Amino acid sequence: MRAETSEQQIAAQTTMEEPDSAAAARAGASASPESTSLLADADVAACRGRWDEIQTSFVDRPREAVEQADALVEDLMRRLTSGFTQQRSRLEEQWGRGDDVSTEDLRVALTRYRAFFNRLLAA
Repeated sequence: MRAETSEQQIAAQTTMEEPDSAAAARAGASASPESTSLLADADVAACRGRWDEIQTSFVDRPREAVEQADALVEDLMRRLTSGFTQQRSRLEEQWGRGDDVSTEDLRVALTRYRAFFNRLLAA
């Protein structure tokens, strides 16, 4: 029986998932929501609704629409950064206490990073 380190287990799990999710990210499609959702469904719906309002307002108020689009994107980036920061802080707290972080928690964290990374590169 071969013992694997947590890093090897994570690499094996994420490598097995890579082809489908990476292809989906490159194609602009979304992979399973559980593995790639970066915001809660309600937040996504609210952001999309706000974006629709901004686009509609462009005809009558183009400058204001661009300013609002900038503010919306800034807020969205702040939320994403906050989510990743909170996740990292939870893991670091566990490590700081000497607690073992489960491979599943690490896999979920790495999967979220990979989804975000692939979306950034697909842009």
